[in-house]
Amino acid sequence: MAKYIINGGSALNGQFFVQGAKNAVLPLFAGALLTEEEDVIQNCPDLLDVDNMARILRSLGADVERHGNSVKIGGTLSSHEIPYGLAKELRSSIFLLGSVLARLKKAKVAYPGGCDIGLRPINIHLDAFRELGVKIEEYYGYIYCDATAMQGAPINFDYPSVGATENVMLLAATARGLTTISNAAREPEIEGLQDYLNLMGAKITGAGTPFITIEGVDSLHGAEYTTIPDRIVAGTYLMAGAICGGEIEVLGAKPSHLHALLSKLSKSGCKIKVNNDNIYLRSDKRIMPFDRVETQPYPGFPTDLQAPLCALASVANGNSMIIENIFETRFKHIPELIKMGAQIIVSGSVACIRGVEQLRGAEITAMDLRGGAALVLAGLNAKGTTIVNDVHHVERGYQNFEATLCSLGADIVKV
Repeated sequence: MAKYIINGGSALNGQFFVQGAKNAVLPLFAGALLTEEEDVIQNCPDLLDVDNMARILRSLGADVERHGNSVKIGGTLSSHEIPYGLAKELRSSIFLLGSVLARLKKAKVAYPGGCDIGLRPINIHLDAFRELGVKIEEYYGYIYCDATAMQGAPINFDYPSVGATENVMLLAATARGLTTISNAAREPEIEGLQDYLNLMGAKITGAGTPFITIEGVDSLHGAEYTTIPDRIVAGTYLMAGAICGGEIEVLGAKPSHLHALLSKLSKSGCKIKVNNDNIYLRSDKRIMPFDRVETQPYPGFPTDLQAPLCALASVANGNSMIIENIFETRFKHIPELIKMGAQIIVSGSVACIRGVEQLRGAEITAMDLRGGAALVLAGLNAKGTTIVNDVHHVERGYQNFEATLCSLGADIVKV
């Protein structure tokens, strides 16, 4: 397994363009299955998760070609089955259930995999599908669906699930009649999917609000769409600048997508400037603590930035409290941070962090995507050498992570 070797203590300085959003492009891949015509997705990040999604699409019969940051998808589907061996590697394979059902009116999918960060039940997806007239059977680890009688219907989510909102949008885009989603997720990735599907001929309004309306159309056509920038990656690099000190500028970001983080960083003593789609950060002293931060659905503080924030709070000048409200086992990075000298006590969903002046190098292991990124940030701050094992987790969401950090002045190599 690959690992990062980091010699910490270097300030970060410079600028870079943020990659396309992983969490946006995966449902776009699923949306491309809604037509035989060719779709072109621009600003597509080169990531392990994206590669796995492309493999699943090819297993269904689709043609997928990458040329740099541009991906072309099209072709006739020859299978309605998403194989277990591929689905277990990627949580987002569940998006394909809605699009395959819409295209072929039947689907067989294994329960999806991905990072082990707690229970992420898909019953909210399946219950919504049943409301849309889909017949569902579950046995032997597979889900069997029949959508020959699907039609629009009102859907109300008990929780604003991003994945379920996107899945219903994919299925209902070509369902007969009108579908409404109440308590829909509001993340920017939802708006991106709406814009993409509407370019394909769908009639969807309301994305970005708790109420989405989908007027089913007979068919969709090919389109070209540019993926939105990755707010989680941008936020991670901003916190890397804060934990290391120096001046960095993230180019091509969407500052409005990062309001919750930018507010926290500004209050911690970082100098933040926003200029159109660029975000500048300067950190020239030990940051102030974060008092109390709770992860919430968008526009609240994102769960995907909780782990990097824990690393940053570990070296703050005071005590911070971080509460994880989304995933119940998303503190797996904390024992690794403690190996590096962090002073953290966890009680249930609450992490109480007493900041130390500097972390110290250690050999540690990435357990999941965002936790692994947090450990890299900790290593960048630490005195001495840090070895981060199992960095394949990190590569699921960060394109050329070590190379970008090196370009900013970090001492990090992948071996």
